[in-house]
Amino acid sequence: MSIERLMMTAASAMEANKVRMSTTASNLANAETLASNPDDVYKAKKPVFETLRAEQVAIMGGQMPTGATAGVQLKAIVESNEPAIRRFDPGHPLADGDGYVFAPNVNVMTEMADMIAASRAYQANVEVMKDARELSQQLLRMGQN
Repeated sequence: MSIERLMMTAASAMEANKVRMSTTASNLANAETLASNPDDVYKAKKPVFETLRAEQVAIMGGQMPTGATAGVQLKAIVESNEPAIRRFDPGHPLADGDGYVFAPNVNVMTEMADMIAASRAYQANVEVMKDARELSQQLLRMGQN
């Protein structure tokens, strides 16, 4: 694998983890929003990624699709289909006739674990980029001698 391809792959993984952290942050920010019916409540979102391998690029005649790189690409951001959480809170202004409000289907603990994992994966790819840069510099220095 060339250093350039290695750096492109790490960069795409960094972008994927940035999207993952952003989506998780959105879920956490909306974890306590309430609604008067289950259709209006915030639904947790999750990014779906796909890989584009070098072999796939070669099959396409060596031409990368516009904006595509070998590595990880965002395919879609999907909403969770888990039901909203029904809470009894008759004093809340959004409570329905029976005194219930609806909370998002966001599990804060799961989201925090996902945020930590995405952050660590991002950092690991930063280290790959640093190592690839150092390797490139060492190769250039060897060529000068």
